[in-house]
Amino acid sequence: MSTVSVNQNVLEQIKNTIQEKNVELLHMQFVDIEGTLKHVTITAEQLDQAVSGQVMFDGSSITGFSPINKSDLYLKPDLNTFAVLPWSVEEGYSEARFLCSVTNPDGTDFEGDPRNVLKKTVEKAAEAGYSINVGPELEFFLFETDETGRPTQQTQDFAGYFEPSPHDYGEKVRLAIYRALKAMGFTIEASHHEVAEGQHEINFKYSDALGAADLSTTYKWVVKTVAKQFGLHASFMPKPIAGANGSGMHVNVSLFNNEEQKNSFFDEKDERQLSETAYQFIAGLLENVSNFAAVTNPLVNSYKRLVPGYEAPCYIAWSASNRSALVRIPATRGAGTRVEIRCPDPSANPYLAFAVVASAGLDGVTRSLTPPAEVVDDIFSMDEAERKSRGIDNLPPSLEAALNEFEAGHIARETLGEHVYSEYLGLKRKEWDSFRTTVHGWELEQYQTKF
Repeated sequence: MSTVSVNQNVLEQIKNTIQEKNVELLHMQFVDIEGTLKHVTITAEQLDQAVSGQVMFDGSSITGFSPINKSDLYLKPDLNTFAVLPWSVEEGYSEARFLCSVTNPDGTDFEGDPRNVLKKTVEKAAEAGYSINVGPELEFFLFETDETGRPTQQTQDFAGYFEPSPHDYGEKVRLAIYRALKAMGFTIEASHHEVAEGQHEINFKYSDALGAADLSTTYKWVVKTVAKQFGLHASFMPKPIAGANGSGMHVNVSLFNNEEQKNSFFDEKDERQLSETAYQFIAGLLENVSNFAAVTNPLVNSYKRLVPGYEAPCYIAWSASNRSALVRIPATRGAGTRVEIRCPDPSANPYLAFAVVASAGLDGVTRSLTPPAEVVDDIFSMDEAERKSRGIDNLPPSLEAALNEFEAGHIARETLGEHVYSEYLGLKRKEWDSFRTTVHGWELEQYQTKF
């Protein structure tokens, strides 16, 4: 069956759903360079116009997109992302959304669209004979809000890892989030309270790389939307509370051989049941991680999570089981064999993050790189001399250091393309400079009366 006929079948199903659910409004969604969700709302009567890519918007008002003299851009919906919004359903009325790619006026892909960046990475992998599967794990905090609706620093509960009610006040919130996600097509695999007070995680099934980024973007939006209905603020900030565990976005990746239709990371004959391709992919991640950390860990705050003592990786190493390593291999084998990189956090733009992670690993495969020796010992318990003697390097300690590595390497630039690369670098340099020149509360507490 041709792609055209498949798309036509999907479109007919969408039209039937719109009629059955009495969908009146369609939200045409996309993300800016930082991964912030945006949308243009049209009426359901404009569906055919939208599908043909005729919904225009001003790209000059979107972070990292177009200059004012080239501002006209268009939205091309991905029909597979259509979903009725469960919180919009009222008697005889509802709303729906599409996630969209951004195009130029001539219909070509706009190079500044993060979704298009990931699509190019997927296409490059396909040329090499691989499809990319990604399973992200996004953690978040729930905070109380004040009388104006703004978030406070008071967490919504005082529970710990895997604790149930009555300590976990967030169970009802997670249940509501689960139901909303399920109604929008997610397959939920697990839901639980995380280590820190007020911290939660809801895991959804892996997908192809583009689908996983779409799901991650939707997930963050749904979590925030449902939390607000409970009078709470959901935050994906990496380290919102000093002295507590931060929030990560562990990224599980596997390559499937398109010709043989099997997991390219599995080899039952190897002592770890990992293939040569898996080892090469690991080596690519380790060699390139400092270059792409500014994408997977994009905030000043990101590097306050990547410190010893809070289960987040700080050091560049790999292991088949050791959770103190940056890259680990979960125990599942066979079709489920995968590589998990643990440094990314949920403030990252998932389209760009998954693109650089996949590109880095594929770089190792293309160049037939060999990873360093596996580290089975607890790296957090090692002193600096031991780590140095074993060749274990540190991740960049700050956004500034990460940006310097971002410029020095090649993977980020090659993956993002010149437009996104230069816009992203400029944006993040300004962010660091703003932080660097701001007088913070800590400085006032330490120095104002002392000097």
